Amino acid sequence: MKRIRKTEIPQAVIELGNRIKDIIKEKNLMPKNVAYDAGLDVENLRKYIKGNQEMKITTMLKIALALEVEPSELIKGLKIDFEK
Repeated sequence: MKRIRKTEIPQAVIELGNRIKDIIKEKNLMPKNVAYDAGLDVENLRKYIKGNQEMKITTMLKIALALEVEPSELIKGLKIDFEK
């Protein structure tokens, strides 16, 4: 049985996932290796990349470390709307 979200996924979460996906592609990395290096399950990384799941700040920091980028590179320019 598929779970239904009570609230809509924020656009910033989707953009963050796209940014992670783009960096993985630019660096010719394998998502499973990034997940391993970040100490994550590959399925959870896929959910983050697709923007289906929000992540903790510590998870974002681990992903940035695994991608060998500054955390600020992941969040730079994200459209954040707090009014929703």
